[in-house]
Amino acid sequence: MLGLKTPRLRRTGQNTQVTYDLSRRLNDAQPYPIQSPQGANIFIYGHDSGVTLVWRGGKRFKATQPAPLNEKPNGSSEDAVMVIDSDDDQPATKAEAKIKFEDKPEFEDQVEETPYPEVIQTLDLVLGAAVLDVAVMPLSPKSAQDTANGRAAILGHKIVFAVSCVTNDVYLITLPLTPPSPAAKARPELRNSLFASKAGTGAWGESITLLSGQSKPSDGLAIGLVPSGLSDRATSINRVVVASHSREASGVLRLWETALDQKLKPEASVEPFQTEFLPSPLRSVSFNPSHSTQLLTVTPSHGVRIYDYALPSLPPDPEATGPFPPQGSWLVTLYQPFIRPSSLRKPIVDAAWIAHGKAVFALLADGMWGIWDIDGADPASSASAISTKLQSGVRGAALTAFSVSGYVEGTSSLRSVASQHKETNTGEFAPMTPHSRRQATSNLGLATTPDRLSTIHGGVKVLPLPAPGQALLDETLALWLGGQDHVCVIPQVLRFWETQARKASSGGNGLFTGAHSSRLIKIQELSTSLLGERCCGVTLLTDISKKTDGADHGEQTPIDVLIRGETRLIVVRDVQASSSGTLGGPIIKGKRLFSKADQPSAIIVHGNARPSTVTFNLSRAKPGSLRFNPSFANEEGNYDDDSMADANETKSLPQPGAGFDFMNTLNDAADTTTDLNRDVEVEMLDIMGIDKALENLDGSRGVGRKKVLFGED
Repeated sequence: MLGLKTPRLRRTGQNTQVTYDLSRRLNDAQPYPIQSPQGANIFIYGHDSGVTLVWRGGKRFKATQPAPLNEKPNGSSEDAVMVIDSDDDQPATKAEAKIKFEDKPEFEDQVEETPYPEVIQTLDLVLGAAVLDVAVMPLSPKSAQDTANGRAAILGHKIVFAVSCVTNDVYLITLPLTPPSPAAKARPELRNSLFASKAGTGAWGESITLLSGQSKPSDGLAIGLVPSGLSDRATSINRVVVASHSREASGVLRLWETALDQKLKPEASVEPFQTEFLPSPLRSVSFNPSHSTQLLTVTPSHGVRIYDYALPSLPPDPEATGPFPPQGSWLVTLYQPFIRPSSLRKPIVDAAWIAHGKAVFALLADGMWGIWDIDGADPASSASAISTKLQSGVRGAALTAFSVSGYVEGTSSLRSVASQHKETNTGEFAPMTPHSRRQATSNLGLATTPDRLSTIHGGVKVLPLPAPGQALLDETLALWLGGQDHVCVIPQVLRFWETQARKASSGGNGLFTGAHSSRLIKIQELSTSLLGERCCGVTLLTDISKKTDGADHGEQTPIDVLIRGETRLIVVRDVQASSSGTLGGPIIKGKRLFSKADQPSAIIVHGNARPSTVTFNLSRAKPGSLRFNPSFANEEGNYDDDSMADANETKSLPQPGAGFDFMNTLNDAADTTTDLNRDVEVEMLDIMGIDKALENLDGSRGVGRKKVLFGED
């Protein structure tokens, strides 16, 4: 029934990883910000034949009972049927012959607690072409009931998203927020025809609007609501704007505007109302979550620019029709720093809105990150005027100075730019000498060059934290750079910003840097779950229906990290943000191996709780030798019985002829979790006695004689 197989659960010392193996290649994956009515979280991923929607968590479907068989009290089931033809009978019309199916799913009363949210339902929308990008609205995570009472009431019962296909087409898709029941997916008409469930037929209650005008596939999408003051109030809450950029010419940005209401949707395709020709192709686009007419455009080599499609750059045309001008305005350009000592700027990997549209977080290709404060959102500063914030960085209509900046841990190799070796060969096809061959071989192992920095991929995703009742809402940010080795999470962006600003003002040595500091958390041990695949994208998931007690602000919402591989999705949960808690707090205190409905037939044995740390004595040195561990001997050189007893209690290597007893030691060593506070190097030096020997050698320098120590037999 479900498109996702049973996931693989893996627990590490830092997090819990749930891996979903798919049978198709993934091109994009995005979480939907609004929960379904039964409490399920939704995420959408694009693949080679269309898109798939996944409802994860929430209430399950009620078990369906089989329909009773039609029993005949009199006569047999093989009774003859008499057919009487009459000319007066009218043939049944097509509308009467085809009864429209009405889906009425039923769910359980309670949400069953499981070790991880289970997949309730999946739905495949076949578009007949590969989907490259998926875009959802930049909304805060909400429930369906809260959304229905808001400004856009249609979002309380409809899923609205946009996709771009390899056929140069862009589609706006709407379908019900409630997952389809198993009975709806098992309809006979869907089995009789292969095209009955194709997207656009209305089999799932969906509607599709074609957005045309592109001659090349889209490289990125963004979708946002139209503000209520830009069009008729009766329809403004039901209209959206879709932005797409492609590599036509030197780069093109197109915007479409259409209605969400089925009655107001056009029958033909929609043409763009604005087309902007760019000096270079864009990397990504995103709408401002607070000012929905502003669009953040990222160009790797030319900085980040903000575009407003509702602000005209030319005097208004009296003959123009429509709520929007034919051409918008570019508000400000945000420039990144240079690569020293060259005159090239560092390539921008990605950028995203933070502080609810008042600042921009940028990730550069050399591992550097920075925050541009556009609207005075710095939490460490008391001033709020934009003029005071931009006074040191504005150069005309540009901003060049970061409010705070830093580097991702472990990216120092990206910043060591290799020196350019001059070519001494005069001819283009000069033969390679042994010297030039060695030089070319050595250049392959050098650090990253400025040209190679432009090939590094990555991304930044921001998720607003739902916190009702608070005046200032915080956000969670996830970033990735290059691959699986640099996947990081900032649990609270504003607190992280404040911490970094206070450290910069105090020179990094301030004692009063905030009661609760925040930092970049690197997610570890992803290679086993990816199984050799490269990391292609990172985003964030949350479950607003589950609240946990936090140490700072009472209740916290658990945050999960969704990592997209080539053919699999990984949900990273329970990320250890510090020694005191997890990222957003734990989700379930007591984890059950099986659900209430599925009773296990196996015998489950729960062993005794082992101590947090286990000592393994791997030394085979004889007592009194240089390699012997001196911790077992007392100050007089004799061996204490208590220390030897402790040494005998530690687990040692198996001795020959011990039978299968060595399996106990191997099992204990394999089940031992990683201790982040353990210093392995110090333990190894202590076991081998090398540190003591080095101290003795250092004390005998300059005497003129070499002392040789011999161990007593």
